Amino acid sequence: MDFQEIKFLKELLYNTEKDDLISKLNNLDSPLILHYFAANYNWNSGFDVPEIILENENCDLGTGLLMFHYADGLRLIENPEDITKSTSKEWKDFLYKLYNKLLHTEFMSQSISFNPELTNIQIFKLKKGKPNIPEIFIRNSPGRIVDIPKL
Repeated sequence: MDFQEIKFLKELLYNTEKDDLISKLNNLDSPLILHYFAANYNWNSGFDVPEIILENENCDLGTGLLMFHYADGLRLIENPEDITKSTSKEWKDFLYKLYNKLLHTEFMSQSISFNPELTNIQIFKLKKGKPNIPEIFIRNSPGRIVDIPKL
């Protein structure tokens, strides 16, 4: 990642008004920049921006998985009732949409790998409770491993 890309990402993350940010993310054609943005996004800021990333046709499978894990999506697999009972409609809607998109592999590219960094014990417990859990949610995704810069 070069200096210009880092500068662009920092500008998007920290100095761009929401409407302008959404417009720029809608038009972004770099799966890698979308991935880096999602990894550095403040997930306490809501789900409308991650929704834009998810809807971008250049969003990679690895980015979808990153967003699933960063949005605490494993709770949907471990205990779906937690999600159903949540008062955050925005979070629920985002997780269900993302889960289904991942489950049906509705991503045009799979060039960026995402590692959920689950231990063997965590995977064992997940599989014990949910033996039919799709591997996509608990193993490295296909693609190239990238180092995510902390911005």
